Amino acid sequence: TDCGVPSAFDEAPKCEHCTMCCNANDDCYPHEDTPVTEHLGLNYATFAAVFFASFIVFCCLVSFFFYLLGKLKNNENVLTMSAERRLEEDDKYALSRIGKDSVYSYFVTDKVPGWLAAFATLGIQIAILVFFIMASEANL
Repeated sequence: TDCGVPSAFDEAPKCEHCTMCCNANDDCYPHEDTPVTEHLGLNYATFAAVFFASFIVFCCLVSFFFYLLGKLKNNENVLTMSAERRLEEDDKYALSRIGKDSVYSYFVTDKVPGWLAAFATLGIQIAILVFFIMASEANL
């Protein structure tokens, strides 16, 4: 049947029980679940959202762990002059790797408007990624 994309029809026919789907280009493929759907029961958009959320949670847990480790190591997080100097060197190193003209350089500043700009840019990029993921998953 013509249940593939691109279709010769305005809207591709829905075929729940077909074993083979062909499109307007005469390309045929078996009608089966993707590996993500088969093993996890998720479509690609949901899987990407769950994966990204899990990654954010993992990063937060690692950051919190290192924060606690540093607090225990530095006796109530009292910074010495050498520790302050190391922090300044770390900031300079981060800026040299990120690039001073990059919007992500605002993450290493102490200013909230800079963080907002960096997070807004990150949010827009994630929204664009989600748009492309959802557009790439054709309802076959």
